[in-house]
Amino acid sequence: MSDRARRVVLAIALACAMGAAALPACAAADDDDDDAPKRPNVYLDLSTTYLSVPPNTLALGVRSFALPVGKSSQSMMVTAPLTIDVNDRLSLFAGVSGSTSQSGMASWSAATLDSWNIGFSADLIQQAEGPGPTVTVTSTLTRTVGNPARLNATTNQTVVELDYALDADQTRGLLAGGRITAAWVDSPLVSVQPALVGYLGGYYQGPDNWKLSGRLGVQTFGGARIGNLVTAKAFTQPTARLDLDRMDDNDNRLFGVSLEVGWTPQPLVQMTLRTPLYAVRN
Repeated sequence: MSDRARRVVLAIALACAMGAAALPACAAADDDDDDAPKRPNVYLDLSTTYLSVPPNTLALGVRSFALPVGKSSQSMMVTAPLTIDVNDRLSLFAGVSGSTSQSGMASWSAATLDSWNIGFSADLIQQAEGPGPTVTVTSTLTRTVGNPARLNATTNQTVVELDYALDADQTRGLLAGGRITAAWVDSPLVSVQPALVGYLGGYYQGPDNWKLSGRLGVQTFGGARIGNLVTAKAFTQPTARLDLDRMDDNDNRLFGVSLEVGWTPQPLVQMTLRTPLYAVRN
């Protein structure tokens, strides 16, 4: 792992440790505010993802890392991070992922455990009473493991999102944000440039607690190389995402499905089903 990647790992670990240390203080504060203090939500944020990748395209994100191939490919991934909502402002998570993939006319590979991930989500600014903004930072560090047929790599994806609620209950609002995904491969011959996304969007949550969100933006990617050989070309193309979530009365997600399409310039399609399994839910 490079020195830069090691620094990212240490920063994520430090943020998680600071959040865990704040847990008793947060609980004590809740004791002062409410007769029946809330306990942190604890759940397995299980997600199942189908990914379709065009030829000669590198897909960066929370997934196992593989260099582009000359054929279109598809994969199925299951990610299971144990998540703790420490309070209304901070969540910590860590877990593992497994996947199976297929390219060209080949058969699907055997499903294997191929990576672990750790991260946090924190509200830097939180909406006060009435309409107003919330600014959230979510960062996920992923490390590939145990697959000698692939190069090991460390990836980090960080999203900063502004949610401007148009009402006090945050049932409708506007979104704006950015996402950066970087990868560090365990080979001095391989270099991967970061992928940057900027987007605008909005959301609406109905009285039945179904929430629909949409985001439309632009992604730019600097490309990837092995030595002097270009393995993935640089591009700047549009990207779009739709999310449909079923929430409870306390804004806990019960079910979610999302569809994301990024042009590379051919469309890369990702569909994700989220089915959180709660051990503790307020």
